[in-house]
Amino acid sequence: MILSKSCEYAIRATVYVASKSQKGEKVGIIEVAKAIGSPMHFTGKILQTLVRKKILSSAKGPNGGFYIDNSQSTFLIDVIRAIDGNAMFVSCVLGLEKCSETQPCLMHEQVKPIRDQLLVEFSKHSINELVPDFEQNKHFLK
Repeated sequence: MILSKSCEYAIRATVYVASKSQKGEKVGIIEVAKAIGSPMHFTGKILQTLVRKKILSSAKGPNGGFYIDNSQSTFLIDVIRAIDGNAMFVSCVLGLEKCSETQPCLMHEQVKPIRDQLLVEFSKHSINELVPDFEQNKHFLK
């Protein structure tokens, strides 16, 4: 597992909310949790974090819910950093504090190119570009 469970759910929730937002709809916690197969309270915490980090927006009231302003481009890397931070791309795979180019751990040379490629991939794919494949049932959220 590369991403935390929170981050996995956050990405899935963000794609689902983006899908609904493109149709002008806002969604509630219960609907999102059901759509992505996540516990409701856990989903609520994740959605609130995404709002605080400005990945999602929310509105209260009878027509309220979570949505994405489709004028902004949110990338997978934005969601990952909002939930898990940047550690996956910079921390030592063996947990050494002083692992670096000049003082590498036993796995540094093997893991660094993979980590760098993941950063590239997560940085080049926007949430909105993932929505059409989800809506055409090419990809699934649960």
